[in-house]
Amino acid sequence: MSTAPQPAAENLGILLPGMGAVGSTVIAGVLAIRAGLGQPIGSLTQMGRIRLGKRTEKRNPLIQDVVPLTSLDGLVFGGWDIFGGDMYDACQTAKVLDGNLLDQIKDELQAIKPFPGAFDPNFVKRLNGTFMKQGTRREMAEEVRKDIQKFKATHGLERAVMVNCCSTEIYIEPSDVHMSVESFEAGLDADDKRISPAMVYAYAAIKEGVAYANGTPSLAADIPALETLAHEYGVPTGGKDFKTGQTLMKTVLAPMFKARMLGVKGWFSTNILGNRDGEVLDEPENFKSKEKTKLGVLDNILQPELHPELYGDLYHKVRINYYPPRGDDKEGWDNIDIVGWLGYPMQIKVDFLCRDSILAAPIVLDLALFLDFASRCGKKGIQEWLSFYWKSPITAPSVYPEHDLFVQLSKLKNNLRHMVGEDLITHLGVEYYEDQ
Repeated sequence: MSTAPQPAAENLGILLPGMGAVGSTVIAGVLAIRAGLGQPIGSLTQMGRIRLGKRTEKRNPLIQDVVPLTSLDGLVFGGWDIFGGDMYDACQTAKVLDGNLLDQIKDELQAIKPFPGAFDPNFVKRLNGTFMKQGTRREMAEEVRKDIQKFKATHGLERAVMVNCCSTEIYIEPSDVHMSVESFEAGLDADDKRISPAMVYAYAAIKEGVAYANGTPSLAADIPALETLAHEYGVPTGGKDFKTGQTLMKTVLAPMFKARMLGVKGWFSTNILGNRDGEVLDEPENFKSKEKTKLGVLDNILQPELHPELYGDLYHKVRINYYPPRGDDKEGWDNIDIVGWLGYPMQIKVDFLCRDSILAAPIVLDLALFLDFASRCGKKGIQEWLSFYWKSPITAPSVYPEHDLFVQLSKLKNNLRHMVGEDLITHLGVEYYEDQ
């Protein structure tokens, strides 16, 4: 149950494990917007509107005018990275944003330097970090907690949020060390190699009362131990894997096929990507983590068990190919073989030339602001209402995730209405006709 939200803090810390292409683009973007050099396009918290009341009332305010959120001027950025440098260096390396833009905010970018990252090369084999924490899992976790404390003290912050922007870790299944708080903390003490860096960051955030979002497919706060800990410490969590490009398109197109009862025989998806994420995903064990989050979308939307004649023999293939010349400019191709009236075949081709970090940056911003709002409403644990932003939304064990983008948006906005004390909207609409 929600409580009346506390007022937004004048200043809010946003902590990013992983300050590479996505992290640096978020930070530089907010600095550029504050300087009047751009607009927060793609951000619901900054540009989205929400309908309140009946359509006849014509009340459609900006979300930020209804939901108490810290302004962009009050955001303070920090985080961790295994390559060191500052955010101007990171932006130059990522090559996402224009150099002329970066030069206008260079001083502010150079003032933001990461803490050494928690890292284990067994989880991300393609990266060779140069700026890393040393020691056991327990020692790394305690160092991350100290970093959070130092960051908040240095900037005079009472509140902070963590959004994981690290590279994708190898795929692992939960095991006994992940099942309870006691077994997990014993694993930290024993330097258990089944505890990943992503879990170390999530644990540190929860112990420090910092809301946590996982922008990667890596196993992190979604293990039973950390889900329990989040409830004990009253910390909201969310994840996982930012929904940016090809999967975003699937959560738009697949609901259309199901709504019209059109069959789908095959869906072939391939990507080329040349940034650090593409390099990491060239490793089969790391790609498996990403593949799991990308493949699950169609089954959840189309529900072949309910419609076997339409989707029972759907062949779904996903590929990601590392192609350095393309850098952060990702290209996703989809070939979809669909079936219509009397079984006649048709095809749809999609070629999405997108910019990975440009699409991810507003998601990071929105998640940070919405999770802080959830925390101020007294919410804790999994925040399923933020499924709109995820490839693989985490849910309670008893329910399946909702992947339809427009159902997700409706869920998000109704949760916002609920938390600020406005009436929910069902879209039933009968009152406009029954009263005539």
